[in-house]
Amino acid sequence: MRGAVFHYDEGQDYGYIDGIDGKRYIFSRIDLSQELILVRGALVEFRPDDGTAHNIVAVASAAPPSSTGQPRQTSRSAPSRPAYPTGLWAYFWRAVIADYSNFNGRSRRKEFWAFWLFYTLGIFTLFGFGILVDLAINGFETSADRAPIGSIGFIPLLVFLSGLILPWIALVVRRVHDAGLSGWFALLCFIPLIGGIALLVFGLMPPQLGENPWGPVPTGVRG
Repeated sequence: MRGAVFHYDEGQDYGYIDGIDGKRYIFSRIDLSQELILVRGALVEFRPDDGTAHNIVAVASAAPPSSTGQPRQTSRSAPSRPAYPTGLWAYFWRAVIADYSNFNGRSRRKEFWAFWLFYTLGIFTLFGFGILVDLAINGFETSADRAPIGSIGFIPLLVFLSGLILPWIALVVRRVHDAGLSGWFALLCFIPLIGGIALLVFGLMPPQLGENPWGPVPTGVRG
């Protein structure tokens, strides 16, 4: 069967091919019959087997004839856009920059826990910074007749927490989407007593394999 490479994650060693039958097939490097440059849109031929592509070989694309009947001269195509990196810091940075208020699409578990890892580290770091700043301003000893000046050292922490409220809500919504559920389930995180449990459950839920109403399988998820 003929198809085109949809995505390949070299770090996870998996990828997808869109077949001409309209289906998406998963593959890894061991399924290649020859060395290929696995970029998005590369034409290939493969043997389909229950959702998996085997014996993958490259296909030389021929340029269609021009309106004058003469064959078109092929031109070097622009390089394909590289896939997003899937490192922990890259996931966190994308959540707070590119996906700051993105409530659409899906997020994998690694992205979810990467965000919470650096979110927690940021809280502890800025909390410690606030304590040191206040001690430096107020002095390590406060006499009875001298009240502390204030807690201005904790202003960066408050800015950090306020600025990341929207990104973490959006991330929870996308994580719920990835499990095949409505994003409204994210409201469970705001219910006292069970909010923390709901957040943990959302982070551990397995993804829904294949495309769902909120988009294709996120980068890095094996089928």
